[in-house]
Amino acid sequence: MYSHIILGARDLELLGRFYDAVLAPLGLVRMGQEDDGGPPGIGWVIPGRHWPQFFVQLPFNGLPATWGNGTQVSFMAPSPAAVDAAWQAALARGGVDEGAPGIRAHYAPDYYGAYCRDPEGNKLCFVHAGGM
Repeated sequence: MYSHIILGARDLELLGRFYDAVLAPLGLVRMGQEDDGGPPGIGWVIPGRHWPQFFVQLPFNGLPATWGNGTQVSFMAPSPAAVDAAWQAALARGGVDEGAPGIRAHYAPDYYGAYCRDPEGNKLCFVHAGGM
C-alpha cells in the first residue's frame, strides 16, 4: 500500500476540476487546503481517513510538470459501475481514452478495468476485482 502519490501539475485549477469529477465515483473527496511549506497542490482522500492520499502539485524544482513515460496511477473502484463512471467522467472532462472499460482476463478472471490519460497526459487506470 502507498501513503501518498503526487503527480506534477501545470494547471492546478484544470486538474482540480478533472480529479474532483473522476475520483468522486471511487469515493475520494478533496482535502482541505493545507500549507505544508511545499508548492501549491490539491489532494484527495477517502472520507474519514488521513491515508492514503492522492495529490496533483506544482513541481518542487519549479520546472514545468511532465507526464512519465511508463508511469501509471491505478485506482481501486468499489464496483464495475464505478470504473465506468470514473472513466466516463475523465473523458467528459478532457481525458483521452487509453482503453474502454471491460474485463481484462489476462490479469485475472474478474479484473474489470479502464484506462485514460488526464488533460496533462498522466496515465490512469480504474479497476475493480474481487480480490481487491
